[in-house]
Amino acid sequence: MDRAAIVHQNFLRRLAANDLPEGPAPDPTIEPAKLMEIFRSQTLSRQLDRTSRVMQSQGKGFYTIGSSGHEGMAAVAEALRPTDMAFLHYRDAAFQIQRAAQLPGQSPVWDMLLSFRAAAADPISGGRHKVLGSRSLNIPPQTSTIASHLPKAVGAAYSVGLAKRCPPEHQCLPDDSIIMCSFGDASSNHSTAQGAINTACWTSFQSVPMPLLFVCEDNGIGISVPTPRGWVAANYAHRPGLRYFACDGLDMAQTLRVSQAAADYVRRTRKPAFLHISTVRLYGHAGSDVEMTYRDKTAIEASEANDPLLHSARILRDSNISTPSETIEIYNEIENTCTRVAIEVMQQKTLTDPAGVMASIVPPTRTCAPSNGPTPEARTEAFGNDLKQMKEPQPLNRLLGWALTDLMLEHGEIIVAGEDVGRKGGVYGITQKLQSRFGPDRVIDTLLDEQSILGLAIGMAHNGFVPIPEIQFLAYLHNAEDQLRGEAATLSFFSDGQYTNPMVLRIAGLGYQKGFGGHFHNDNSLAVLRDIPGLIIACPSNGADAAMMLRECVRLAREDQRVVVFVEPIALYPMRDLHEDGDAGWLTTYPAPDRRLPLGEIGLLGDGTDLAIVSYANGYYLSTKARKTLVEKGINARVIDMRWLAPLPMEAILEATKDCTNILVVDECRATGSQSEALVALFTEAGRTRVARVTAEDSFIATGPAYAATLPSTDSIIAAATALVAS
Repeated sequence: MDRAAIVHQNFLRRLAANDLPEGPAPDPTIEPAKLMEIFRSQTLSRQLDRTSRVMQSQGKGFYTIGSSGHEGMAAVAEALRPTDMAFLHYRDAAFQIQRAAQLPGQSPVWDMLLSFRAAAADPISGGRHKVLGSRSLNIPPQTSTIASHLPKAVGAAYSVGLAKRCPPEHQCLPDDSIIMCSFGDASSNHSTAQGAINTACWTSFQSVPMPLLFVCEDNGIGISVPTPRGWVAANYAHRPGLRYFACDGLDMAQTLRVSQAAADYVRRTRKPAFLHISTVRLYGHAGSDVEMTYRDKTAIEASEANDPLLHSARILRDSNISTPSETIEIYNEIENTCTRVAIEVMQQKTLTDPAGVMASIVPPTRTCAPSNGPTPEARTEAFGNDLKQMKEPQPLNRLLGWALTDLMLEHGEIIVAGEDVGRKGGVYGITQKLQSRFGPDRVIDTLLDEQSILGLAIGMAHNGFVPIPEIQFLAYLHNAEDQLRGEAATLSFFSDGQYTNPMVLRIAGLGYQKGFGGHFHNDNSLAVLRDIPGLIIACPSNGADAAMMLRECVRLAREDQRVVVFVEPIALYPMRDLHEDGDAGWLTTYPAPDRRLPLGEIGLLGDGTDLAIVSYANGYYLSTKARKTLVEKGINARVIDMRWLAPLPMEAILEATKDCTNILVVDECRATGSQSEALVALFTEAGRTRVARVTAEDSFIATGPAYAATLPSTDSIIAAATALVAS
């Protein structure tokens, strides 16, 4: 049965009979015009849902999640300001429509139907997805959010107070703004939501500004699984650092009053609040979902009898604003508008070619204030005695710390954040002295939650900062990889380049740590990163390259608005020697602050044509060691350091190997899913037939003496190279 048609007919029948649900007496403190405005937004949300179903039936609209039953969110929107950034639940069309009513020149009917059509002219996604969102309304787009947007809402809220203390060049949120994020009762159970709310409470508990309004839209069911009655209130009503508010989302007047009180509390105290709004779900979950297959008909009909529009119509009647017959006229008038606009929208063109779809994966560049680099005086004050040591060769870890210092001196919007990055200086001391040099506002010790660390970075980037978050070990990223895959890297794509998440994520990783930690601290797999469209992966092998590549990564984030992952090979942090103990062959001097290595520029050692060894990070170090023996054996070899793993510098690699007879790929990652697969394919497709590879085994890394047993070694590289040339 078509439940949408049943709800529609019930609404018309009950208004015609003046059969409206009971409720409290009218609230004289709310302006009648405001109640009518909210009702019109609610009705438009309902009619857009109905229109989208018609478009789908004609093959002119596509999968969508409706907002019917959640129309009370229009009142929540009215309680906030358009400058309050809103991260919305997918059922919040009424919120966006009401916010559009707060600003002149908005066309929500046209805009939202374009999204339903997946039209190329859709003003938010450019035809890539049906999403709520609007740049002018301060609503970053979300796809099917299962709480993944909560961590970045926490980050954005934190950024508001931070920007007041350390204003970034591209700040976009007013100092008195608050952040709102909404989600369903089922999503509130997700570990991502639990972590984000815990982080907000943890921050607020320490009296750090956290102007954030969580809005839980409780319709009592998550797809097909009921939420236990009273569970949400029991879970959130008494959290330390979090003020709890509750309202009946079917009553637009009560929802407006309570939402105003909650928003006022957050804005005044700069502390987070939890607004628990009861709703109903109409029409089922989404798309072709049929509630009758898993939900009792009596329960479905009870929800339909509690249609929020019927409650709003009763409020309008009892407040002498609109009679039931006049309300029907408004309802029909808005339906006619949606039908008329839909006829035009269904003729709109959609994206048809790969270039059009992919155009927004890489965001547009932005104009930044020119910088001449840190002044000599600032460097002298910051570095102190370290300046003298810069003249001498140093290991990679020392040069990385210096590069971070220079970058933070040059760009005041850079924020370093992560677990233990402050006084401790990180697990490996890379961030030592940074907090003493720049203070706790710019070098933030976070709680132990990788999702919150990345969410903090994403949210801060929304307000003009250039975050450099740190994940302590590569394996720890898996606790939070969706913050990269599902949030940061997709935002430019789904917003047609209007919203971006520029950041440089530092991760200590890869293998070869002697006897420490096993697979959790020696993780030799980058596959989870390599297939994320638009993501840049940098992986240096020595200190000078690391410093210059980090500067380029910051430029890519700051100017090109890119999401960059900077993978630091742990085993090479302290590396000093190359061929013999005490030769200091892997130390480098610190490059001048204005020097950087552009994206895609590779490194080349030697000019031999018998063999080209292509590698990176630890593999490049081992290959450099192996080259010495190979040359002694009469094999004239060159070694190429890729440096950049995504996008793969294909043209540069092919050019650097074009005059070599043999090519050996050395990859410390596993045989399955490693860079070596792409490299061998690259060479094969280019017509190169004498290609071999040395990789790690498809295994986790052991602790103790066997730490390197499954990894490439100098000996295995020499053996593979010798066999390839001899063949």
